[in-house]
Amino acid sequence: MARSRFLPDNFTLALVTVVTFASLLPASGRIAHFFEGLTTVAIGLLFFLHGAKLSREAIMAGITHWRLHLLVFASTFVLFPLLGLALRPVLSPLVTPELYTGVLFLCVLPATVQSAIAFTAMARGNMPAAICSASASTLLGVFITPVLVNLIVLPNGGGITSSSSLDSIGRILLQLMVPFVAGHLLRPVIGKWIQKRAAVLKFVDQGSILLVVYTAFSAAVIEGLWKQIPVSALLGLLLVCAVLLALALGLTTLMARKFGFDIADEITIVFCGSKKSLASGIPMAKVLFASHAVGAIVLPLMLFHQMQLMVCAVLAQRYARREVEPAGAGGLAKAK
Repeated sequence: MARSRFLPDNFTLALVTVVTFASLLPASGRIAHFFEGLTTVAIGLLFFLHGAKLSREAIMAGITHWRLHLLVFASTFVLFPLLGLALRPVLSPLVTPELYTGVLFLCVLPATVQSAIAFTAMARGNMPAAICSASASTLLGVFITPVLVNLIVLPNGGGITSSSSLDSIGRILLQLMVPFVAGHLLRPVIGKWIQKRAAVLKFVDQGSILLVVYTAFSAAVIEGLWKQIPVSALLGLLLVCAVLLALALGLTTLMARKFGFDIADEITIVFCGSKKSLASGIPMAKVLFASHAVGAIVLPLMLFHQMQLMVCAVLAQRYARREVEPAGAGGLAKAK
């Protein structure tokens, strides 16, 4: 019997298990240092494999659709931060200050790659443009997110230590971008091997995130994370994430139609412009924030991630059920 689309997937259940384990048995001392080193290696390997997997041809196929990409990037790096700031007077009383810092961090992250492309494919959207936008968003996020963190998330320090923008960018380049570029340069050698072993990439992808979550929550629990976050704040965080996601989905749909994009492009804009990357966000949080603060910082992202998967799965199926006419001379299908 197939699992209901409204139930959490196996990875989400694994995240919950890891958070529970870290809450009961947090790593400390030498064990914590060991997990920190292992996490750094795993994240480097993750971005190396993603670099080897990324197709240059797929990027070039969608790179000329600049109006679509501009709207997606504006949604990701302008609309979301503005929503986080504009809604702060209304939503911040529902959560703790640390959790709303995590909400603002969520708002400045790049878009997710895998699920945005997967949902675009499921909904029969513009796949080449989705691949290009989602991949470019991740690459741009390496430079843009640290700057936005210092401008929006922690303009006055906020009690959590953060490096300067240039230093943060340098650290992310070294830990994330260098392995990514190295993997992409080696794509002619190992690309086919990687494509044939998708399970390896999935294992490294999910395994590295679980390692970061365990080390982050271990440090946070030792610092008293769960003593500082009441149940009411967790319930409030669910509402905050739901409001952000609903506004992002609604506004990206409205803008796509307002600017005259067809249905295939609208799908790409909605699924690439409304999502935030757990795979990029958690490693970035590890680089940008003090270890004891990462647990509270990534908690909003983890909840938003699961929420966006469940809601977008339903939305993609609704898009997919539309009637489609054969593509004309322009090569794009039109919905009836």
